[in-house]
Amino acid sequence: MLLTLALLVLATNGRPVLFRQQRTGAGAVEFTLYKFRSMRNGCTGPGVTGGTDPRVTRTGLLLRRLSLDELPQLWNVLRGDMTLVGPRPEVPELARRYPPEQHWVFRHRPGLTGPCQLRSRAYAARLDGRADPEEYYLSVLVPERTRLDAEFLRHATVPAVLLCLLRTAWYVPAAAWDRPRGGGS
Repeated sequence: MLLTLALLVLATNGRPVLFRQQRTGAGAVEFTLYKFRSMRNGCTGPGVTGGTDPRVTRTGLLLRRLSLDELPQLWNVLRGDMTLVGPRPEVPELARRYPPEQHWVFRHRPGLTGPCQLRSRAYAARLDGRADPEEYYLSVLVPERTRLDAEFLRHATVPAVLLCLLRTAWYVPAAAWDRPRGGGS
């Protein structure tokens, strides 16, 4: 599957196939995160991506909608940079701008999936049309996300992790039936 997706990205978007970006991991240590490239090369813009961001390619839209762009992060899990379930890994520039009361989240190893990742499509839609999507992300979405992470981490038992993995197994293919959402509040 990874090879097929890599060939799809190569055929439709060219090189590079993989997107590499520094992210903040456990102990606020940076690591290189891997994803299939879903955005145009050389585009600049905010550090967060809305659901209708013009930087995202057509193939990228499909990969993101089905969360297939995230599959190379399995390498990050195998390397120990990430775990299967945990807080979302953050870009260092945004991590430094988190409200101080949310910095605790960087003590934990980020996850390939988690409560926040299971809301990523809805969060992306809420960024659409914002004059300053980064400010909205940091002032509204980050507190919401860290509350979800705190709740999960307080009860991070084997059954809770398995339940999150099951929800992920439903969330990913359910995107094929979901109608795209526009911006919200």
